[in-house]
Amino acid sequence: MRAWQALLIVILALTASAARAEEAEINGDYGGFLALYQAKWSKLAEQGGSVRIAGPCVSACTALVGYLPRENICVTPNASLGFHLAIPAFVTPDLWKDYPPDIQTWITQNGGLSYRLLWLQAPDIYKFFHKCDRKA
Repeated sequence: MRAWQALLIVILALTASAARAEEAEINGDYGGFLALYQAKWSKLAEQGGSVRIAGPCVSACTALVGYLPRENICVTPNASLGFHLAIPAFVTPDLWKDYPPDIQTWITQNGGLSYRLLWLQAPDIYKFFHKCDRKA
């Protein structure tokens, strides 16, 4: 299988799963290719889906904050967003523009993007996202 065919399969799988999902749960997503995450979150937003962050959402995963309305994102006490410079570095401007201004301000006030992870977690995360309702 050629590399472009494998990439196409991954893109289709990510966008298809997002299209079917009413609620995606994140619990240990350490990122990957930004373009794939942008496609995934864009498709989920088009479908009116929501995201429940129940664990780490790192790197390209964090782009979701620019695609879904805040009311469609909830966080648990274990939720965390891990921000860093993109690899390769020329991708960083695309990632940065996915972040809403208040998230950009928080990142800047807490040292800015670097190759070291910058964690947004409880209690600060509640300033940006509402707590998830407890599941029965």
